[in-house]
Amino acid sequence: MANDRMQGAARAIGWGLGRIATRTGLVSRPPVIKRLDAAQAHGWENASLAISAQIQQRHLPHGTVMDPVFVSPDSDEIVSYTRAGDSAIWTGHYLAAESFRFAVTGSPEALAHAKGAVQGIRTLIDVTGTNLLARAALPADSPYAEAIAQEEARHGIFAATLGGTSYRWIGNTSRDQYSGVFFGLSLAYDLIDDPDLRAAIRELATRLLEFLLRNHWFVVMPDGRISTVFVGRPDQQLALLQIGRQVNPGRFDRAYEQGRRGLAGLVVAPIAYEVLDDHNSYFKFNLDTINLFNLIRLENHRRYKLRYRFAYDVLRRTTDDHGNAHFNMIDRGLRESNERRDGETVELLAAWLERPRRDDFVDLRSQLEACGPDRACEPIPVVGRVRTDFLWQRSPFLLFGGGAGRIEGPGIDFILPYWMARFYEVV
Repeated sequence: MANDRMQGAARAIGWGLGRIATRTGLVSRPPVIKRLDAAQAHGWENASLAISAQIQQRHLPHGTVMDPVFVSPDSDEIVSYTRAGDSAIWTGHYLAAESFRFAVTGSPEALAHAKGAVQGIRTLIDVTGTNLLARAALPADSPYAEAIAQEEARHGIFAATLGGTSYRWIGNTSRDQYSGVFFGLSLAYDLIDDPDLRAAIRELATRLLEFLLRNHWFVVMPDGRISTVFVGRPDQQLALLQIGRQVNPGRFDRAYEQGRRGLAGLVVAPIAYEVLDDHNSYFKFNLDTINLFNLIRLENHRRYKLRYRFAYDVLRRTTDDHGNAHFNMIDRGLRESNERRDGETVELLAAWLERPRRDDFVDLRSQLEACGPDRACEPIPVVGRVRTDFLWQRSPFLLFGGGAGRIEGPGIDFILPYWMARFYEVV
């Protein structure tokens, strides 16, 4: 297995050198030419289903996404879990992936997975006791609790009792976690016509938003500490309110419209600042992209939609040549078919399937021209990029990084753009 990964890395270096209704905003558009033959299409679907099955088996130890740590790079024996601090955001992305899968296939399994993800998000809200969103939560008697608590101690570990079970949960919740959860809830609400699921989403989104509004967009921990604020982020405030009125218009229509009148013209400001640096803190572009996606697709007023699209165009002009399948599919959801972009997406997904799933260390500093201490001059081909949790939120210019090959990524960075590509008939 280790030898296979070394060969894969060598190939990477070589490559590096050389139909939903209109109301949802997810309108199906004219299909593009299929780029996969029947065997390839079957293989890609099987790969996606295998990833989903493995997420269920190995990445949801307590209902939300975490990544397993194995005894060794060649072992399948799990000794711990890691990356729990980002459990909320990736559970939201996983919910989005399974929602697109359900929209394409009608699979009962996809529906069950989506419902499980929503239940996991419910736990992250219930456990805090205030309708604050936790980063992660797990039973206090979990065999992984102590290791996770040590790794995430900087965020603050809180105790709670939920349904008679003692829990430990991770605080210092960031805007990332909220954005990911709302992204998933919004898409599940639109794509899955299940009354019980929609009722649950309506309740959870309402509780989360009521908490933020009550605290004037400050994220306040139970001990009074403020972990982050949405103040100064009109794009993110409006995106969350937009989703609020999507699922609960009676409660949030007025709040959104009032916010829109005062903030819509400012949405471009933080985006324009962030694109000045297209390499550092690259995760910001994922947050910008998923927030603007829902902000634009759910907007019903032409003037405001144009303002949001202007902000999106500023962002997209920065990332459109970064070789990012996830961003490409968000763009496909907002625009018409585009042969260059959609063809590139197919190539990027094919390259993703060539990547190792574990976090082997990658160092391309001696192979590629550098334009900074950890920056290639051009985007690195997908196969050779640093192994990580969600490829598309990492800079494509990173020359080195990774670990010891003991941590497995969940693969949401394949199944989300893949099922979106199926939904939008890109593949």
